[in-house]
Amino acid sequence: MGSFATLMFTALFAAAPVEGNPQSPVRVLIFEDLQCGDCARFREMLDQHLLARFGARVAFEHHDYPLAKHTWARRAATAARFFDTQNPKVGIEFRRQVLANLGQIRAEELSAWVAAFARQFAIDPVRAIESMRQPALMAQVDKDSAEAVARGVTKTPTIFVDGEPFVETFTLEAITQGIESAIAKARDHK
Repeated sequence: MGSFATLMFTALFAAAPVEGNPQSPVRVLIFEDLQCGDCARFREMLDQHLLARFGARVAFEHHDYPLAKHTWARRAATAARFFDTQNPKVGIEFRRQVLANLGQIRAEELSAWVAAFARQFAIDPVRAIESMRQPALMAQVDKDSAEAVARGVTKTPTIFVDGEPFVETFTLEAITQGIESAIAKARDHK
């Protein structure tokens, strides 16, 4: 299979990117927009607290839900899907860096930013830029968005822990309690 065909096949059947323990029965579903300030704050919470505390016992599953009001969020989500196909850890790092640099990224500079990121990981920057227009990758983002809509998501981030939504702004204590409860429930059902 050629590289474009491989990319399309991989994108169509790609699982959601996961941080933490992908084998865990406890799944935290994260519906995020890569141009969202509240998502950036959740990313900090995830990096500084949740992964350290729960990473060995929980799968943190990323789903793209770019909001229409954001000018470059869908293209960034599509690029993230491309980086996932290159290496899932690079895809996660792309999401992390985009959210950490929201104030510096502008719509007209997104391609240059994506190319610079690709170079950091020895990935062809031209392919990375072109990926933002790949129908198969855009379809993966659209599939996540459709799932978000089906679940009633209207704001980002929306995090589901054992079916319970945590929407937009919530405390570390609240989501920690939700995760601990989900872990206890999973343990009780063994």
